[in-house]
Amino acid sequence: MTERNMEEYQIVVIGGGPAGLAAAEAARDAGAERILVLERDDRLGGILNQCIHNGFGLHTFREELTGPEYAQRFIDGLSARRIECRKGAMALHLTKDRTVTYVSRETGLTRVRAGAVILAMGCRERSRGALQIPGFRPAGIFSAGTAQRLVNIDGMLPGRRVVILGSGDIGLIMARRMTLEGAKVLCVAELLPYSGGLKRNIVQCLDDFGIPLRLSHTVVDIEGKERVSGVTIAKVGPDRKPVPGTEEHFDCDTLLLSVGLIPENELTKEAGVTLSPVTRGPVVNERLETSVPGIFAAGNVLHVHDLVDYVSEEAARAGRAAAAFLREKEEKGPENGNGEIPVTFAGGIRYTVPMSIDPSRVDEDLTIRFRVGAPMQKRKICLYLNGEAVLTQPRKVMAPGEMEEVLLTKKQLAAHPDLRSVEIRVEEA
Repeated sequence: MTERNMEEYQIVVIGGGPAGLAAAEAARDAGAERILVLERDDRLGGILNQCIHNGFGLHTFREELTGPEYAQRFIDGLSARRIECRKGAMALHLTKDRTVTYVSRETGLTRVRAGAVILAMGCRERSRGALQIPGFRPAGIFSAGTAQRLVNIDGMLPGRRVVILGSGDIGLIMARRMTLEGAKVLCVAELLPYSGGLKRNIVQCLDDFGIPLRLSHTVVDIEGKERVSGVTIAKVGPDRKPVPGTEEHFDCDTLLLSVGLIPENELTKEAGVTLSPVTRGPVVNERLETSVPGIFAAGNVLHVHDLVDYVSEEAARAGRAAAAFLREKEEKGPENGNGEIPVTFAGGIRYTVPMSIDPSRVDEDLTIRFRVGAPMQKRKICLYLNGEAVLTQPRKVMAPGEMEEVLLTKKQLAAHPDLRSVEIRVEEA
């Protein structure tokens, strides 16, 4: 590759979805000048382009928007700031020294040296191959996201009689969408004893349309060779194995899978970034900086979110942090981050983001987000600094499908200048 194909930018954002757009906008507002956004699709906005339902923007813009409307607000913001975006540009490689290699029709194979990189590649759906469902491989089996794109963008109805496996938010939303388009959704089966989606989606997408939700159930057989002709579900026991004699058959032509999302972290791994075994996304500090200095992460590539408003808020923090990293590098060299204090947790919490905090670098109130591993009732969230409770928040109900958060303020940190430990606990109310 010749030097003619070598470019230099202060910040390269990989991904032009909601996280990438918000990060680029915030980085520019924080003083970064040469910013490049790489998006592999032919349009910006990511998954929002196929999410034509409303409910977006209530936190960010204080109004209810559809997915494309929400994305357009940020696309307009990038245009007004004259931030360079390259669509149809697929990032192929990322190195520890923040060199990005991408390919596009306009520029060919190109390398970019970046002062900082923001990872915003989003996530992908878990496929049937990961589920080990017995049966043939007929037509009519789709991930819920693929079905959503077929209906909302391509104007095609995947099927007429539908069974949905998995009660994540996209599966619930597609149950309603397929019904509105004239299909019959026979049931939604969920392996776990609770739904993985937001409560409001269960009510608005299933209950309002009389669609049954079968908890602790899974698909045990798929019939049909050329096209799906039937699906059999069965109840599962505590070991998540099918219980003989509980089988229930449905004549159908379509099976939609909404069985989890996996962060797109192939580039992250290549750069040597440490990944969390729980989230499958990068381990990050209070600035959303990964284990590799100058590489930041935000959005669903970091951990799967339930609200896009939280994605934008988190990504904006990453954008500001990337701009601050550049300033520090220019003024005194990048910090070593030796003052990082791990964020510990207990009481059923699965993970936190960030995973560690350096109090000396917290220049604004810090939101710590986390998820619990099982449904809980009548609990309280407690934040401890050096073993002292500085925040207590009661919760009537907590569920894995809804992200929780606590706010660690600058005032709280100032009151603990010798900070040695940060812990979040879920306790009995």
